[in-house]
Amino acid sequence: MAINFISGAEAVANAAIRVGVRFYGGYPITPSSEIAEEMSKLLPKVRGVFVQFEDEIASLAACIGARVAGLKSMTATSGPGFSLMQEHIGYASMTEIPVLIVNVMRGGPSTGLPTMPSQMDVMQARWGTHGDHPIYVITATCVQELYENTIEAVNMSERLRMPVILLTDEVTIHLRERIDIPEEISIYSPQKNKISYRDFKIYGEDTLAEVYIPPFGEGFRYHITGLVHGEDGFPTNNHFLIKKNIERFKKKMDIAKRYVKYEEYQTQDAEYLIVSYGISFRASLKAGKILRDKGVKIGLFKVVTLWPSPEDILKKYDGSVKKVFVPELNQGQYFYEIDRIFKKSKVVPINRYDGDVIIPEEIVETILNEI
Repeated sequence: MAINFISGAEAVANAAIRVGVRFYGGYPITPSSEIAEEMSKLLPKVRGVFVQFEDEIASLAACIGARVAGLKSMTATSGPGFSLMQEHIGYASMTEIPVLIVNVMRGGPSTGLPTMPSQMDVMQARWGTHGDHPIYVITATCVQELYENTIEAVNMSERLRMPVILLTDEVTIHLRERIDIPEEISIYSPQKNKISYRDFKIYGEDTLAEVYIPPFGEGFRYHITGLVHGEDGFPTNNHFLIKKNIERFKKKMDIAKRYVKYEEYQTQDAEYLIVSYGISFRASLKAGKILRDKGVKIGLFKVVTLWPSPEDILKKYDGSVKKVFVPELNQGQYFYEIDRIFKKSKVVPINRYDGDVIIPEEIVETILNEI
Protein backbone atom coordinates (compact mmCIF):
# COMPACT_ATOMS: atom_id res chain seq x y z
CA MET A 1 0.00 0.00 0.00
CA ALA A 2 1.64 3.22 -1.18
CA ILE A 3 0.88 6.52 0.54
CA ASN A 4 0.81 9.68 -1.54
CA PHE A 5 0.08 13.35 -0.92
CA ILE A 6 -1.76 14.40 -4.05
CA SER A 7 -4.55 16.63 -5.31
CA GLY A 8 -7.99 15.48 -6.30
CA ALA A 9 -7.20 16.12 -9.96
CA GLU A 10 -4.06 13.99 -9.71
CA ALA A 11 -6.04 11.25 -8.01
CA VAL A 12 -8.62 11.16 -10.83
CA ALA A 13 -5.97 11.08 -13.56
CA ASN A 14 -3.81 8.43 -11.92
CA ALA A 15 -6.79 6.23 -11.13
CA ALA A 16 -8.09 6.56 -14.70
CA ILE A 17 -4.75 5.46 -16.12
CA ARG A 18 -4.59 2.55 -13.71
CA VAL A 19 -8.06 1.27 -14.58
CA GLY A 20 -7.17 1.29 -18.25
CA VAL A 21 -8.29 4.62 -19.71
CA ARG A 22 -6.21 5.25 -22.83
CA PHE A 23 -8.02 8.15 -24.50
CA TYR A 24 -8.83 11.59 -23.17
CA GLY A 25 -10.68 14.16 -25.22
CA GLY A 26 -11.34 17.47 -23.56
CA TYR A 27 -11.52 21.22 -23.56
CA PRO A 28 -10.10 23.33 -20.71
CA ILE A 29 -12.59 24.82 -18.28
CA THR A 30 -12.18 25.95 -14.69
CA PRO A 31 -12.09 24.14 -12.29
CA SER A 32 -11.54 20.86 -14.15
CA SER A 33 -8.51 21.82 -16.28
CA GLU A 34 -5.97 20.23 -13.94
CA ILE A 35 -7.41 16.80 -14.78
CA ALA A 36 -6.69 17.42 -18.46
CA GLU A 37 -3.19 18.64 -17.63
CA GLU A 38 -2.44 15.47 -15.68
CA MET A 39 -3.84 13.23 -18.40
CA SER A 40 -1.73 15.01 -21.02
CA LYS A 41 1.36 14.05 -19.01
CA LEU A 42 0.37 10.49 -18.13
CA LEU A 43 -1.25 9.13 -21.29
CA PRO A 44 1.85 9.27 -23.55
CA LYS A 45 3.73 7.18 -20.98
CA VAL A 46 1.27 4.31 -21.49
CA ARG A 47 0.90 4.77 -25.25
CA GLY A 48 -2.44 6.48 -24.76
CA VAL A 49 -3.87 9.43 -26.66
CA PHE A 50 -4.64 12.91 -25.36
CA VAL A 51 -6.39 15.43 -27.61
CA GLN A 52 -7.59 18.94 -26.78
CA PHE A 53 -10.59 19.67 -28.96
CA GLU A 54 -12.30 22.86 -30.07
CA ASP A 55 -15.17 22.48 -27.60
CA GLU A 56 -16.88 20.12 -25.19
CA ILE A 57 -19.26 18.70 -27.78
CA ALA A 58 -16.39 17.53 -29.98
CA SER A 59 -14.54 16.23 -26.92
CA LEU A 60 -17.25 13.82 -25.86
CA ALA A 61 -17.96 12.81 -29.47
CA ALA A 62 -14.30 11.80 -29.84
CA CYS A 63 -14.40 9.86 -26.57
CA ILE A 64 -17.40 7.90 -27.81
CA GLY A 65 -15.64 7.17 -31.10
CA ALA A 66 -12.45 6.12 -29.34
CA ARG A 67 -14.37 3.66 -27.19
CA VAL A 68 -16.04 2.13 -30.24
CA ALA A 69 -12.50 1.65 -31.58
CA GLY A 70 -11.56 -0.19 -28.39
CA LEU A 71 -10.02 2.40 -26.04
CA LYS A 72 -11.47 3.12 -22.61
CA SER A 73 -12.19 6.84 -22.75
CA MET A 74 -12.95 9.81 -20.54
CA THR A 75 -13.38 13.55 -20.45
CA ALA A 76 -13.67 16.18 -17.71
CA THR A 77 -15.53 19.46 -17.61
CA SER A 78 -17.56 21.83 -15.45
CA GLY A 79 -21.05 23.36 -15.53
CA PRO A 80 -21.26 25.17 -18.90
CA GLY A 81 -19.19 22.49 -20.64
CA PHE A 82 -21.33 19.78 -19.06
CA SER A 83 -24.38 21.50 -20.53
CA LEU A 84 -22.80 21.38 -23.98
CA MET A 85 -22.10 17.65 -23.59
CA GLN A 86 -25.73 16.72 -22.96
CA GLU A 87 -26.51 15.88 -26.59
CA HIS A 88 -23.71 13.33 -26.71
CA ILE A 89 -24.55 11.96 -23.28
CA GLY A 90 -27.90 11.11 -24.85
CA TYR A 91 -26.13 9.61 -27.87
CA ALA A 92 -23.88 7.44 -25.69
CA SER A 93 -26.98 6.33 -23.76
CA MET A 94 -28.90 5.38 -26.89
CA THR A 95 -25.94 3.64 -28.51
CA GLU A 96 -24.90 2.00 -25.19
CA ILE A 97 -21.28 3.07 -25.42
CA PRO A 98 -19.23 3.27 -22.19
CA VAL A 99 -17.56 6.58 -21.36
CA LEU A 100 -16.53 8.40 -18.17
CA ILE A 101 -17.50 12.07 -17.75
CA VAL A 102 -16.03 13.91 -14.77
CA ASN A 103 -18.02 17.02 -13.88
CA VAL A 104 -16.26 19.36 -11.44
CA MET A 105 -19.18 21.48 -10.28
CA ARG A 106 -19.03 25.24 -9.95
CA GLY A 107 -21.64 27.93 -9.36
CA GLY A 108 -24.08 28.88 -12.11
CA PRO A 109 -26.20 29.43 -14.18
CA SER A 110 -24.14 30.40 -17.24
CA THR A 111 -20.49 31.20 -16.48
CA GLY A 112 -21.57 31.82 -12.89
CA LEU A 113 -18.78 31.32 -10.38
CA PRO A 114 -15.86 29.67 -12.22
CA THR A 115 -13.54 29.43 -9.20
CA MET A 116 -16.05 28.64 -6.47
CA PRO A 117 -17.71 25.35 -5.49
CA SER A 118 -21.31 24.29 -5.81
CA GLN A 119 -23.48 21.21 -6.07
CA MET A 120 -25.75 22.73 -8.68
CA ASP A 121 -25.49 20.02 -11.35
CA VAL A 122 -27.20 17.25 -9.40
CA MET A 123 -30.39 17.32 -11.45
CA GLN A 124 -28.56 18.05 -14.70
CA ALA A 125 -26.46 14.94 -14.12
CA ARG A 126 -29.62 12.82 -14.00
CA TRP A 127 -32.00 14.61 -16.36
CA GLY A 128 -29.78 16.92 -18.44
CA THR A 129 -30.22 15.15 -21.73
CA HIS A 130 -33.60 14.41 -23.27
CA GLY A 131 -35.47 11.12 -23.32
CA ASP A 132 -35.80 8.37 -20.73
CA HIS A 133 -32.09 7.68 -20.67
CA PRO A 134 -30.04 5.58 -18.24
CA ILE A 135 -27.23 7.14 -16.20
CA TYR A 136 -25.07 6.21 -13.23
CA VAL A 137 -23.74 9.12 -11.13
CA ILE A 138 -21.19 8.68 -8.36
CA THR A 139 -19.75 11.32 -6.00
CA ALA A 140 -16.72 11.78 -3.73
CA THR A 141 -16.09 13.58 -0.44
CA CYS A 142 -12.29 13.46 -0.40
CA VAL A 143 -9.21 12.73 -2.51
CA GLN A 144 -9.17 9.09 -1.44
CA GLU A 145 -12.70 8.64 -2.73
CA LEU A 146 -11.87 10.45 -5.96
CA TYR A 147 -9.21 7.83 -6.61
CA GLU A 148 -11.42 4.89 -5.65
CA ASN A 149 -14.58 6.16 -7.34
CA THR A 150 -12.84 6.99 -10.60
CA ILE A 151 -11.97 3.31 -10.81
CA GLU A 152 -15.52 2.39 -9.80
CA ALA A 153 -16.99 4.77 -12.41
CA VAL A 154 -14.96 3.32 -15.28
CA ASN A 155 -15.80 -0.22 -14.19
CA MET A 156 -19.50 0.60 -13.94
CA SER A 157 -19.51 2.24 -17.35
CA GLU A 158 -17.94 -0.84 -18.92
CA ARG A 159 -20.21 -3.20 -16.98
CA LEU A 160 -23.45 -1.38 -17.82
CA ARG A 161 -22.54 -0.23 -21.35
CA MET A 162 -23.52 3.37 -20.72
CA PRO A 163 -22.07 6.77 -19.76
CA VAL A 164 -21.14 7.21 -16.11
CA ILE A 165 -20.66 10.58 -14.40
CA LEU A 166 -18.23 11.26 -11.57
CA LEU A 167 -19.76 14.33 -9.96
CA THR A 168 -17.34 16.30 -7.82
CA ASP A 169 -16.68 19.98 -7.06
CA GLU A 170 -14.06 22.73 -7.08
CA VAL A 171 -12.97 22.17 -3.47
CA THR A 172 -12.56 18.41 -3.62
CA ILE A 173 -10.70 18.45 -6.94
CA HIS A 174 -8.17 21.01 -5.63
CA LEU A 175 -7.68 19.48 -2.19
CA ARG A 176 -4.32 17.89 -1.41
CA GLU A 177 -4.56 14.96 0.97
CA ARG A 178 -2.70 11.81 1.92
CA ILE A 179 -4.27 8.80 0.29
CA ASP A 180 -3.60 5.08 0.30
CA ILE A 181 -3.01 3.65 -3.15
CA PRO A 182 -3.65 -0.10 -3.12
CA GLU A 183 -1.19 -2.45 -4.77
CA GLU A 184 -4.02 -4.22 -6.57
CA ILE A 185 -7.34 -2.93 -7.88
CA SER A 186 -10.36 -4.58 -9.44
CA ILE A 187 -10.70 -3.94 -13.17
CA TYR A 188 -13.87 -5.05 -14.89
CA SER A 189 -12.91 -6.99 -18.01
CA PRO A 190 -15.63 -9.12 -19.59
CA GLN A 191 -14.58 -12.40 -21.13
CA LYS A 192 -14.33 -12.47 -24.90
CA ASN A 193 -17.19 -14.70 -25.89
CA LYS A 194 -17.14 -16.92 -28.93
CA ILE A 195 -19.33 -14.76 -31.11
CA SER A 196 -20.68 -15.84 -34.45
CA TYR A 197 -20.21 -13.13 -37.06
CA ARG A 198 -23.47 -14.13 -38.70
CA ASP A 199 -25.55 -14.23 -35.50
CA PHE A 200 -24.03 -11.27 -33.62
CA LYS A 201 -26.56 -8.65 -32.55
CA ILE A 202 -25.04 -5.61 -30.81
CA TYR A 203 -28.34 -4.86 -29.04
CA GLY A 204 -29.53 -8.42 -28.54
CA GLU A 205 -31.08 -9.77 -25.34
CA ASP A 206 -27.71 -11.12 -24.22
CA THR A 207 -25.82 -7.84 -24.73
CA LEU A 208 -27.64 -5.63 -22.22
CA ALA A 209 -24.79 -5.50 -19.70
CA GLU A 210 -21.73 -7.39 -18.51
CA VAL A 211 -20.79 -8.52 -21.99
CA TYR A 212 -17.82 -8.12 -24.31
CA ILE A 213 -18.57 -5.95 -27.34
CA PRO A 214 -15.92 -6.29 -30.06
CA PRO A 215 -14.51 -2.92 -31.12
CA PHE A 216 -14.40 -1.86 -34.73
CA GLY A 217 -11.39 -3.48 -36.32
CA GLU A 218 -11.79 -6.92 -34.77
CA GLY A 219 -13.59 -8.35 -37.77
CA PHE A 220 -17.16 -7.61 -36.75
CA ARG A 221 -19.37 -5.18 -38.60
CA TYR A 222 -22.33 -3.72 -36.76
CA HIS A 223 -24.47 -0.62 -37.07
CA ILE A 224 -24.58 2.21 -34.53
CA THR A 225 -27.17 4.97 -34.64
CA GLY A 226 -28.71 7.51 -32.32
CA LEU A 227 -32.09 6.63 -33.76
CA VAL A 228 -34.28 4.05 -32.05
CA HIS A 229 -33.16 0.71 -33.41
CA GLY A 230 -33.66 -3.01 -33.42
CA GLU A 231 -31.27 -5.68 -32.15
CA ASP A 232 -29.12 -5.27 -35.27
CA GLY A 233 -28.60 -1.55 -34.62
CA PHE A 234 -30.52 -0.37 -37.70
CA PRO A 235 -33.25 2.28 -37.29
CA THR A 236 -36.83 1.10 -36.95
CA ASN A 237 -40.38 2.46 -36.85
CA ASN A 238 -41.77 -0.84 -35.62
CA HIS A 239 -43.65 -0.04 -32.40
CA PHE A 240 -42.78 -3.37 -30.81
CA LEU A 241 -39.05 -2.85 -31.47
CA ILE A 242 -39.23 0.80 -30.35
CA LYS A 243 -40.74 -0.21 -27.01
CA LYS A 244 -38.22 -3.02 -26.63
CA ASN A 245 -35.32 -0.64 -27.33
CA ILE A 246 -36.44 2.00 -24.82
CA GLU A 247 -37.15 -0.61 -22.16
CA ARG A 248 -33.48 -1.63 -22.31
CA PHE A 249 -32.68 1.61 -20.48
CA LYS A 250 -34.99 0.80 -17.58
CA LYS A 251 -33.41 -2.65 -17.38
CA LYS A 252 -29.96 -1.04 -17.22
CA MET A 253 -31.06 1.17 -14.33
CA ASP A 254 -32.46 -1.89 -12.55
CA ILE A 255 -29.04 -3.54 -12.89
CA ALA A 256 -27.35 -0.32 -11.74
CA LYS A 257 -29.38 -0.41 -8.50
CA ARG A 258 -27.46 -3.54 -7.49
CA TYR A 259 -24.27 -1.49 -7.33
CA VAL A 260 -25.53 1.59 -5.47
CA LYS A 261 -22.98 2.74 -2.87
CA TYR A 262 -23.75 4.44 0.43
CA GLU A 263 -22.46 4.66 4.02
CA GLU A 264 -24.31 4.85 7.33
CA TYR A 265 -23.04 6.40 10.57
CA GLN A 266 -24.63 6.05 14.02
CA THR A 267 -28.05 5.28 12.60
CA GLN A 268 -28.97 2.43 14.96
CA ASP A 269 -30.60 4.67 17.58
CA ALA A 270 -31.09 7.78 15.44
CA GLU A 271 -34.13 9.97 16.02
CA TYR A 272 -32.98 12.39 13.33
CA LEU A 273 -31.07 11.79 10.10
CA ILE A 274 -28.69 13.84 7.95
CA VAL A 275 -28.56 12.77 4.31
CA SER A 276 -25.57 14.30 2.56
CA TYR A 277 -23.11 13.82 -0.29
CA GLY A 278 -19.89 15.17 -1.74
CA ILE A 279 -18.06 18.05 -0.07
CA SER A 280 -21.12 18.84 2.11
CA PHE A 281 -20.79 15.49 3.86
CA ARG A 282 -17.51 16.59 5.44
CA ALA A 283 -19.36 19.37 7.27
CA SER A 284 -22.26 17.02 8.01
CA LEU A 285 -19.94 14.50 9.67
CA LYS A 286 -18.52 17.17 11.99
CA ALA A 287 -22.00 18.52 12.68
CA GLY A 288 -23.10 15.02 13.65
CA LYS A 289 -20.33 14.78 16.23
CA ILE A 290 -21.25 18.17 17.71
CA LEU A 291 -24.92 17.23 17.93
CA ARG A 292 -24.16 13.85 19.52
CA ASP A 293 -22.09 15.65 22.16
CA LYS A 294 -25.15 17.80 22.86
CA GLY A 295 -27.26 14.69 23.38
CA VAL A 296 -29.07 14.76 20.03
CA LYS A 297 -29.54 11.26 18.60
CA ILE A 298 -28.53 12.07 15.07
CA GLY A 299 -27.50 9.61 12.37
CA LEU A 300 -25.77 10.23 9.05
CA PHE A 301 -26.39 8.69 5.66
CA LYS A 302 -23.74 9.40 3.04
CA VAL A 303 -25.03 9.08 -0.50
CA VAL A 304 -22.16 7.92 -2.71
CA THR A 305 -24.22 6.88 -5.74
CA LEU A 306 -26.55 9.80 -6.43
CA TRP A 307 -28.32 8.20 -9.39
CA PRO A 308 -29.90 5.76 -9.15
CA SER A 309 -30.58 6.96 -5.62
CA PRO A 310 -30.37 4.47 -2.72
CA GLU A 311 -34.14 4.68 -2.46
CA ASP A 312 -34.81 1.22 -1.08
CA ILE A 313 -32.20 1.67 1.68
CA LEU A 314 -33.43 5.11 2.69
CA LYS A 315 -37.04 3.95 2.94
CA LYS A 316 -36.24 1.90 6.05
CA TYR A 317 -35.76 5.21 7.93
CA ASP A 318 -39.11 6.64 6.84
CA GLY A 319 -41.16 6.98 10.00
CA SER A 320 -38.41 5.68 12.27
CA VAL A 321 -36.77 9.11 12.37
CA LYS A 322 -38.64 12.31 13.16
CA LYS A 323 -36.92 14.55 10.62
CA VAL A 324 -34.43 14.24 7.78
CA PHE A 325 -31.97 17.05 6.95
CA VAL A 326 -30.37 17.50 3.53
CA PRO A 327 -27.39 19.90 3.42
CA GLU A 328 -26.20 20.82 -0.09
CA LEU A 329 -24.63 23.66 -2.07
CA ASN A 330 -27.68 24.60 -4.11
CA GLN A 331 -31.29 25.62 -3.54
CA GLY A 332 -32.40 22.09 -2.81
CA GLN A 333 -31.86 19.79 -5.79
CA TYR A 334 -31.30 16.49 -4.02
CA PHE A 335 -33.80 17.58 -1.39
CA TYR A 336 -36.53 16.91 -3.96
CA GLU A 337 -35.37 13.31 -4.37
CA ILE A 338 -35.21 12.72 -0.60
CA ASP A 339 -38.57 14.43 -0.09
CA ARG A 340 -40.04 12.10 -2.71
CA ILE A 341 -38.73 9.04 -0.86
CA PHE A 342 -39.80 9.99 2.68
CA LYS A 343 -43.58 9.97 3.19
CA LYS A 344 -43.80 9.90 7.01
CA SER A 345 -40.70 11.79 8.20
CA LYS A 346 -40.44 15.50 7.45
CA VAL A 347 -37.54 16.47 5.17
CA VAL A 348 -35.77 19.78 5.82
CA PRO A 349 -33.35 21.37 3.33
CA ILE A 350 -30.14 23.11 4.47
CA ASN A 351 -28.86 25.16 1.57
CA ARG A 352 -25.96 27.41 0.75
CA TYR A 353 -25.35 28.85 -2.72
CA ASP A 354 -23.17 31.94 -2.26
CA GLY A 355 -19.94 30.40 -3.53
CA ASP A 356 -18.73 29.04 -0.20
CA VAL A 357 -19.09 25.64 1.43
CA ILE A 358 -21.49 24.78 4.22
CA ILE A 359 -19.80 24.80 7.62
CA PRO A 360 -20.76 22.43 10.47
CA GLU A 361 -22.12 25.23 12.64
CA GLU A 362 -24.72 26.12 10.01
CA ILE A 363 -25.99 22.56 9.98
CA VAL A 364 -26.00 22.35 13.78
CA GLU A 365 -27.91 25.63 14.15
CA THR A 366 -30.58 24.62 11.62
CA ILE A 367 -31.11 21.22 13.23
CA LEU A 368 -31.28 22.58 16.78
CA ASN A 369 -33.89 25.10 15.64
CA GLU A 370 -35.97 22.32 14.07
CA ILE A 371 -36.00 19.74 16.86
